[in-house]
Amino acid sequence: MNRQDMMDHARQVMTDNDRGTYTVPTHGLYPFQWNWDSALSALGFSQYDEPRAWTEIETLMAHQWDDGMVPHIIFHQPDDGYFPGPDVWGTGRDVPTTGITQPPVAGFAVCRIHDRAKDKALASEKARALLPKIHAWHQWFYRSRDPQGTGLVALLHPWESGRDNSVDWDAAFERVPTEGVGTFTRRDTTHANPAHRPTDDQYRRYIWLVQKFRSLNWDNSKLHDASPFQMVDPGFNAILIRSCHEVADLAGRLGMVEIAEQSRAMADKGVAAMETLWDEKLGQYLCLDRTTGNVVDSPSIGGILGVFAPIPKERAAAISRRIETLAESCEYLIPSHDPTAPEFEGLRYWRGPVWLIVNYMISDGLEQAGETRMVDRIMGDCLRLIETSGFAEYHDPITAEPCGGAHFTWTAAMVIEILETHKVAA
Repeated sequence: MNRQDMMDHARQVMTDNDRGTYTVPTHGLYPFQWNWDSALSALGFSQYDEPRAWTEIETLMAHQWDDGMVPHIIFHQPDDGYFPGPDVWGTGRDVPTTGITQPPVAGFAVCRIHDRAKDKALASEKARALLPKIHAWHQWFYRSRDPQGTGLVALLHPWESGRDNSVDWDAAFERVPTEGVGTFTRRDTTHANPAHRPTDDQYRRYIWLVQKFRSLNWDNSKLHDASPFQMVDPGFNAILIRSCHEVADLAGRLGMVEIAEQSRAMADKGVAAMETLWDEKLGQYLCLDRTTGNVVDSPSIGGILGVFAPIPKERAAAISRRIETLAESCEYLIPSHDPTAPEFEGLRYWRGPVWLIVNYMISDGLEQAGETRMVDRIMGDCLRLIETSGFAEYHDPITAEPCGGAHFTWTAAMVIEILETHKVAA
């Protein structure tokens, strides 16, 4: 597949999953608007249709809650092909949404789209309208998910991380009960190979947490302390810190002084707090189980994604070396879990496969730190995966087998980004 064919195919995927004001990740498996999917997909749109990119993020932010939280799914149209649907969440919104959030990459996306926009007037207009909403979301995180003021926020549900069934959550997830969940019918395994998806036991625990939070009327002043699952994920925090950092810079240039100052303070505090998660032996960050106070000794992609934040350059260099080590045990970078670890599963969701969106963010962080040689390697692997196995949701890092959903929006968006911004062979 030559460069132009790959670009044309990527844009076709984006078109096919476009619903006018928002995209779905893929037909069937994910029929609604997902939070971080939309923000990352907007980056792809921005390379050839700037107004459509802004619309994607505006639609997402239009469903922000009054307390600042931006939900992880917006159920624009009824579709019984997905579980759990609006009836399970019961959030009481006019347009139904879930009651949990997802990685806040929208701040980064808005700033990136603004800074490279061809239509500067439109970009400034859109950014001025969106930045206060995004800033309110960032403030919500530190208010509701960091009540002790540590500088790091906790996830209360694995779905918030975007890395639903990561090995990082296994021990903590065992504390989540399954009693009282009742029977339910999953829909995901009718659209994708069950061997690629989370297990039924994990799903019961996912649903228990949803029911617990619903019993508290989705009151975010209560959910943190009520949850038996409180995980501090370095990758998630890196996305939040990077978004705060970018918002601070852009808000300053737009004369939005208060947002700039507050965002800078949140980012600086977060970068300092990330040091508490650094593991010298592995050369990457590790997760923290806030309920026990224990660091989770799990060599996953979450700790490598920490490089997306503006961390010290020596940390970024160490993470680059860590990726070099991972490259010795797989064909395609970057596996979502260390292939030499006993828990590694090359086909199962976040327990081993390669995800282009994470590759993109890690590469962006490495590039900011000057680790350009590793960036070229990762971007080249991304394009080799697409050439070999198509626009799948994720891929096996050893065999390149396509996994999960096919014809996937954010995979296509990342291919467009790579082809437009990185001069690597396709």
